Amino acid sequence: MSGLDQVPPSTGPQGGISTRSGVASSERAAFGLPGVPIFFAWLALCVLTVWAFVQVQLILSGVLLLGVIFVVIGFYIVQPNQSKVLTLFGRYVGTERRNGVYWTNPLTVRKTVSLRIRNFNSERLKVNDASGNPIEIAAVIVWRVVDTARAVFDVEDYTGFVAIQAETALRHLASQYPYDEYSEGGMSLRGNADEVSEALRRELGVRLQHAGVEVLEARLSHLAYSPEIAGAMLQRQQASAIIAARSQIVQGAVGMVEMALRELSDQNIVQLDEERKAQMVSNLLVVLTSERGTQPIVNAGSLY
Repeated sequence: MSGLDQVPPSTGPQGGISTRSGVASSERAAFGLPGVPIFFAWLALCVLTVWAFVQVQLILSGVLLLGVIFVVIGFYIVQPNQSKVLTLFGRYVGTERRNGVYWTNPLTVRKTVSLRIRNFNSERLKVNDASGNPIEIAAVIVWRVVDTARAVFDVEDYTGFVAIQAETALRHLASQYPYDEYSEGGMSLRGNADEVSEALRRELGVRLQHAGVEVLEARLSHLAYSPEIAGAMLQRQQASAIIAARSQIVQGAVGMVEMALRELSDQNIVQLDEERKAQMVSNLLVVLTSERGTQPIVNAGSLY
């Protein structure tokens, strides 16, 4: 996990928390004035510039024109569920999350970062499960950016980072569980879908927190044996199902035979010796556990 560990924070010259590269490690609010009042002030400045030009005040009109251009560059719009990351001369100065029109220092560089929920559907990966069987697995990851500073500055490309870490976490998860668990109480990819999805979400949350990304949901979208062993594993699953079904049938048949013998004895319908009881048990078990309908032979003579 050394490659995933975040660089330990250090105290910057201002007393704030910063990484070794000098970039803030967490998001903070940016400076921004409401855009509507500044817009009306800008209109007044435009009118004053036109008046100075009409009055042939060339120096004044030139200065005012520069002011008009300078002010208009500072306007920016924040759409719903989006944010603006502001940097000034290579230094992070804050993030604006409020929707609407705002004005800030025109010299700042503004980068748009979406805060909307996104889906990532991973490709089908061929990996080995905990038992060493090759399987195909894929997942759907639902995520969003919660810390724009980390998303922009701590990783090169946070969308690509999500894709790579999702694949890595999915491979690691598949190696921790078998595809099927044939013993009782064990965890498996196929039999414990909710638990496996929660484990994947937790692992992705740890991996992606360094990029300021929150994982809302993670679920397996595809799970199957690889084609080269799918036939053999299907036969194994069928055999296990047959064994489980026959075991349940035998348990039920034994209970019915026990009930029949007890009822015959309690109601004194007929008295059977041990040999006849064994024969009756054998016949009943054949009838109850047979896969096909049996053809009974009716004894019309004496009991013995």
